[in-house]
Amino acid sequence: MTAAADSLIIRRLGSRDYEPVWRAMQAFTDSRDDDTPDEIWFCEHAPVFTLGVNAAQEHLLAPGDIPVVQIDRGGQVTYHGPGQLMVYPLVNLRRAGLGVRQLVTALETSVIRLLGDHGTEAVARCDAPGVYVDGSKVASVGLRIRKGSSFHGMAVNVAMDREPFTRINPCGMQDLQVTELAKLDGPASVETARQKLLPHLIDLLKMNERSISETDDEPAALKALAG
Repeated sequence: MTAAADSLIIRRLGSRDYEPVWRAMQAFTDSRDDDTPDEIWFCEHAPVFTLGVNAAQEHLLAPGDIPVVQIDRGGQVTYHGPGQLMVYPLVNLRRAGLGVRQLVTALETSVIRLLGDHGTEAVARCDAPGVYVDGSKVASVGLRIRKGSSFHGMAVNVAMDREPFTRINPCGMQDLQVTELAKLDGPASVETARQKLLPHLIDLLKMNERSISETDDEPAALKALAG
């Protein structure tokens, strides 16, 4: 493995509109090769509903003034907005020796561990990806694999306006309740949640031995989209 491939870049992207970040993830994945370092992007999004590849329109109940974007991840409809931590692992799974199920489990378990650090028991469900506390969903997972590499990822509710979730059947599940870290004695800011989640995620992805760098710089794929 080259030195570049044995590194991990953590990008703190702040608040971003959804579609440019999605398009940048696609471009990054399409252009990468076996020497491209893996990256994890963290950000928040302006309010948006996203529909997975096979999502049923019937689960989009009353979107109102919030934009709806049809995208290429798995899963049904979900909501993204301020106060929610987005975690996008752009990982060469073949090189990392990870399967899709292992990546999903790593994402879910990172949130379970974070909540455990704060005395809250959370669980994953084999029938519906994500993280739950007493039946309420606190994190959603939806991925796409292309060229053996992952994009899209996980949304963790931190401290947000959850009203938009009432406008959909979250993840295609009627009457599913959603919760957030701040209501569960967890971190009450997105940046604190990111800081506390990251060590667990790196450990679960078995990337502790990599050369890890954190940056606020935009990825080249996102700069290119901005023109």
